[in-house]
Amino acid sequence: MSDWHKGLLLALDTETTGVDVENDRIVTACASLINGTSGEANTITWLANPGVEIPKGATDVHGITTAYAVEHGQDPAEVVQDLADTLMSQVHEGVPIVGCNLQYDLTLMDRETRRHGLEPLWDRFSKSMPCVIDVRPLDKYCDRYRKGGRKLVDLCAHYGVRIDGAHDASHDAIAAARVAYRIAQRNPKLAAMPLHELHALQVKAVAEQQRSFREYRASKGDPVDVREEWPIIPFVSEPAEPTR
Repeated sequence: MSDWHKGLLLALDTETTGVDVENDRIVTACASLINGTSGEANTITWLANPGVEIPKGATDVHGITTAYAVEHGQDPAEVVQDLADTLMSQVHEGVPIVGCNLQYDLTLMDRETRRHGLEPLWDRFSKSMPCVIDVRPLDKYCDRYRKGGRKLVDLCAHYGVRIDGAHDASHDAIAAARVAYRIAQRNPKLAAMPLHELHALQVKAVAEQQRSFREYRASKGDPVDVREEWPIIPFVSEPAEPTR
């Protein structure tokens, strides 16, 4: 019996300059190594100076202004390298990465590693076969037709999980790990799965969920482009300029 939720979990969250994974930047990040049995957590947080203006809308969400990030933030390349190394050190130990909507965080991290000339996160993942546990698609897989939102704050309310401060990277990361624990408690078959099977289940579930969402929006005359790849959307380089 796997009981992965009772072992070590690496909770991840980022707060950023926006929601465009191809162009936005990390502002704050958290990686918290949590013991699922004792609840003990070893938490690392980062504050980056993203090198671009932080829009007011993003500041309204996470509270970090451009001026504050410039004064107190680390070099963004150092933050991205340290965060990626922290994740991979636990991946190599067989520890699953846990969070909410990790397709966003991990894809953004992949683009940030490329932006700063670092080894792309996609390449490092491909060599290591990590397990990712994303409470958003897992919850939908377990309870597809439940009405209401699926954001982290909604999941915390549904599963009776305390969230100490929404849109703070450390609070969100730890809250997502707590939700993962509750999902496993309520779904013994998921709790018993080997980690590689749980990861594969989510790859399939996300693809199906995204197709269903796209078809629903198209049926309403409001088509939307959503990506089925998970947990990282593959990078596509800009097409080369045509030769004359």
